[in-house]
Amino acid sequence: MGSRAPPPRIPVINFPPSGVLKPGTPEWESIKFQVVKALEEYGCFEALFNKVSLDLRKSVFSSLKELFDLPLERKMKNSSKKPFHGYHGKIPRMLPFESLGIDDAPVLEKVQGFTDILWPEGNPKFCRKSLDKAILRLESPYQIRPLLSQTIQSYSEKLSELDQIIRTMIVESYGVEKHFDELMDLTNHLLRVMKYNVDETTTDGEAVGLLPHTDMNLLTILCQNHVNGLAVQTKDGEWIDVIPSSVNSFTVFSGDAFHAWTNGRLHSPKHRVILKGNEARYSAGLFAIPKSGHIIKAPEELVDDEHPLLFKPYDHVKFLGYFYVESQDPDKIGISALKTYCGA
Repeated sequence: MGSRAPPPRIPVINFPPSGVLKPGTPEWESIKFQVVKALEEYGCFEALFNKVSLDLRKSVFSSLKELFDLPLERKMKNSSKKPFHGYHGKIPRMLPFESLGIDDAPVLEKVQGFTDILWPEGNPKFCRKSLDKAILRLESPYQIRPLLSQTIQSYSEKLSELDQIIRTMIVESYGVEKHFDELMDLTNHLLRVMKYNVDETTTDGEAVGLLPHTDMNLLTILCQNHVNGLAVQTKDGEWIDVIPSSVNSFTVFSGDAFHAWTNGRLHSPKHRVILKGNEARYSAGLFAIPKSGHIIKAPEELVDDEHPLLFKPYDHVKFLGYFYVESQDPDKIGISALKTYCGA
């Protein structure tokens, strides 16, 4: 009998330290080619990025259980006027999924506002945690707050640097560097922490944790605990299980907004979560989200006879509101509404 072919994988890209990875160097050009090719063909890739230390990563995930174990009324205080930005615990078809959102997560004051809402009385346990040494360099004793704030801010800030590297490579590849500042200014970063609650009586078979969907933002950088379940669909309709190959692994997704901004060049893939066994799955995703009032519009350099305009300019937050209404219909979940909303 012949040996079995290994299961298909999404591309894996190793990002060297920032001191080595500099624009114009051979290392930069090689990784830039890999990044754009992966996002065009798959809409995603696995990034090996060691700037987020293992201690910092462990600190984030060790806090999630206590965070989601808070009473429902406490978690619901994490609210937002923007759709999909605050707490979500009940979504169509009663999926075993809940999440909390932290807007502007790389900004310490914003994260402290989040922790103050959930723990108005303070949380000494977080103050006793052993964290990455860089987080503990406080300038004065008056800055001592629940250390969850520093953990989340540091984690988000480091991943936002990866986001900036990837976006720089994309604009360089398409020759639209002059639009880089505009592309960066139109977004902020939302950190969503997520829990997939598995029924303890489920010991075999599979359960749907999250239905097939595309991300509606520009770029997503996702990290998970040791429980797998994420899968991405190729352009041919095949589902590929996303199994991290390293402890410093992150999954990067291109979203609908980047698909529109690049006039269809970057693919926005469907992905889903399928749960197996009875252990809870936790994940944390940094989402580059277009700001309200900022218009997603493909640069004129990316529109030509070979690439006619696919989407009219649109306001992302208004699109979120439209999608939120549409998503209440179970038959429309997982279907991208972007083309219906603003297709040219």
